[in-house]
Amino acid sequence: MKPELEKVHAVFLTETEEQLVTLERDLLTLESCPGPESLRAAFRTVHTLKGGAAVMGLTEAVELAHTLEELLTRLEAGVLVLHSGLGTLLLQAVDAMRELVGLRPVAEPDLRLPAKDVHSLLASTVEAARPLASSAARGCAERLGAESHTETPHRERTLRVGLDRLDRMLDLTGEISIARGRLTSMLSQAHRYSPQQLLEAHREADRLYLDLQELVMKVRMVPIGRTFQTFTRTVRDLCQTTGKLVRLEMSGEDVEVDTTVTELIRDPLTHLVRNAMDHGMEPPEVRQACGKDPTGTLFMRAFHEAGSIVIQVGEDGPGLDRERILERARERGLLGPDEGRPDAELFQFIFEPGFSTAQRVTELSGRGVGMDIVKRNVEMLRGTISLETTPGKGTTFFLRLPLTLSIIEGFSVGVGEETYVIPLEHVVECVELPQLERNPGRTGVFNLRGEPLPYLRLREHLSLGGEPPSRESIVVIGQGRGRAGIAVDTLLGQGQTVIKPLGKPCQGLPGLAGSTLMGDGRVALILDVPVLLQQVLKAASSAAAA
Repeated sequence: MKPELEKVHAVFLTETEEQLVTLERDLLTLESCPGPESLRAAFRTVHTLKGGAAVMGLTEAVELAHTLEELLTRLEAGVLVLHSGLGTLLLQAVDAMRELVGLRPVAEPDLRLPAKDVHSLLASTVEAARPLASSAARGCAERLGAESHTETPHRERTLRVGLDRLDRMLDLTGEISIARGRLTSMLSQAHRYSPQQLLEAHREADRLYLDLQELVMKVRMVPIGRTFQTFTRTVRDLCQTTGKLVRLEMSGEDVEVDTTVTELIRDPLTHLVRNAMDHGMEPPEVRQACGKDPTGTLFMRAFHEAGSIVIQVGEDGPGLDRERILERARERGLLGPDEGRPDAELFQFIFEPGFSTAQRVTELSGRGVGMDIVKRNVEMLRGTISLETTPGKGTTFFLRLPLTLSIIEGFSVGVGEETYVIPLEHVVECVELPQLERNPGRTGVFNLRGEPLPYLRLREHLSLGGEPPSRESIVVIGQGRGRAGIAVDTLLGQGQTVIKPLGKPCQGLPGLAGSTLMGDGRVALILDVPVLLQQVLKAASSAAAA
């Protein structure tokens, strides 16, 4: 495909995905609240999709859209009645359309049909419907068709950036240009200005730069509601599969987060929702027997808290089975035969690899199956996951995530001539390495206020060579309950760090998460704290066992 056509194709896919999300939402609305408005909205979207597919020469997609239009026309005329099975078929047509245009279907894999089969079922349904009276059919089709051309569909603009933000960015760029010119002019005639005047001019330019940086960050922010909306379909499909009655409640959809976070958080959320539907929610008859509403509630909430976004995924099911988790932990040797743990620590075992309490593992997964993957994916986003559970009342998972992945607060340290950055959120404290630990070696353990603290020498871990200084410092890092130290030469302090990807020679090296440019133009590497922490604790455990 030529580069020009690739660009056109990319734009087509972006717009088509948005239209298919809109169509899916319209069809779900049509199913829950049948009415002419939602039906016409769905028709207009299908009509637009058909036009776009025709332009790109996607014949099969055009034919599918045409059949879908005919089906919607018969629904409009009252020849067909929308029932659960037909609703499922319409949603499968959305997945089939995604498949035909080259997008990934979002339906549950076990509910997905090949696009050809879906098209055949749609066509059969249209043919089986009582033929429309010619005049009524024409009138209906003409009315819907005319509306699709004459009315402006109410649809969110496809601009990724609000024009007001773009205008402000342009203004700031101009103001920065003026400030730079003024500063350059003052520096060229520095003898005419005092150091204080030069410093003030620099601070003014710096303030404008920080305003621009903040605005660029906001440009990347999108509402989390777009991610939440996709689970309406997931819950609906899983209710059909499991026979459970579940009401999905969402709140905080306007909370904004970095667009990268919304893309990467989708899989962990999908797993949590599927898990809650399968093992976190009782069947209607069981709920009734327990005195509960036969229709359960699954909720997704988002809100800001202390510079982070918190996402809650919870249900009002039976809650985690404490005794079963305790028994399973003992079976796997995670606890001794008579050893106990507080609830908060015990429930953390469900995030251990392969830790499942489910009596049966279904296609939707059991509680505990894959939770380690969820935790790992959340931690890759520099986030944390925790849970609260109450017997008989349900379980809620809390995902705390950074608002952006492109800038972090970092703590800089020096080893030899090199500078490294540790994400500040993992820095617990800094202490001096005791004199008794000044022996060469990659790892070690020392007494920190009565507690053993394993540590790792960064110089030897990264094979930097050279002699360490007479006084080394320890940066105590932590994640969850884990604590360890990193021995470095110097502590340089904290500041904002713009994350850049690693160059090819450094990609895949354990312990490195990225790079950044420092103020003097040199490159500093950003440390991957979870990996380093795991290595230190593993080395300490091996040494203790030896």
